[in-house]
Amino acid sequence: MTERRAADAILLTLAAVARRLDAGERVTPAADDDLLTTILATATLVLDAQAASVAVHDPTADRLVFLASAGPAGGDVVGLQLDPAAGIAGYAFTTGQQLAIADVTTDPRFDRTIADATGYVPASILATPLTDADGTIGVLEVLDRRGGTFTLRDLEVAGVVAAAATMVVRRRRSAVDAVALLRGALAALAAHDGAETGDQGLDDAAIDALVSDATQSLSTGPDDPTWRLADRIARLRDVDPESVDLATDWLDALLRRRGARGPGSGPGR
Repeated sequence: MTERRAADAILLTLAAVARRLDAGERVTPAADDDLLTTILATATLVLDAQAASVAVHDPTADRLVFLASAGPAGGDVVGLQLDPAAGIAGYAFTTGQQLAIADVTTDPRFDRTIADATGYVPASILATPLTDADGTIGVLEVLDRRGGTFTLRDLEVAGVVAAAATMVVRRRRSAVDAVALLRGALAALAAHDGAETGDQGLDDAAIDALVSDATQSLSTGPDDPTWRLADRIARLRDVDPESVDLATDWLDALLRRRGARGPGSGPGR
């Protein structure tokens, strides 16, 4: 393609990406990391704990990555990574089970890697997986209850906190996936340009199809189907008004059905 047509193609690609990002934001609004920190601060207050943190699984690197922490002993855990099967956090993540350890020095599952990195070695740990209808994506850890050992009620409270943290992480991933969408769309455009033998430019529909393929690739894992839905919403601009009204009515009906089942409802529940 000529330089002018290449520039036009890039602009069309960016516009198509923007439509899907806007749709994805409407489907699952992005949340600030401050919200996750606030949730953890609440957990430390309610559970009278020294620290609370959230680690999320990165499927590309196959590591648990700490995203946020709170509490006087929270330390510099954010950004640290560990094997997803290692330690008490790894056990909660891989098994999907809650557990409370009164004395970590007597538990063979305890891994000092994170403790040594932060300079704080806990005596007791409560770990709860971040789980929803789409699977387990991470783990919540609470360290050292000041009022004694963790109780069954503490496990229940941690479960509620983990559910809130899971929703925030899901929304946060939409923002992270936006980078992957842009990169994938531009890569698809470059690949198509490299395969061209003539000086033909891509029209809007062809570029939209390339971006659609990049969007669909974001929804191939166990995560929610946000980007598949965002792609379809973005494509509504090309259909007649009656079809748009029909799609809107369908989405409204779906929202009413979800509201009737309750905010925590999901398949199989």
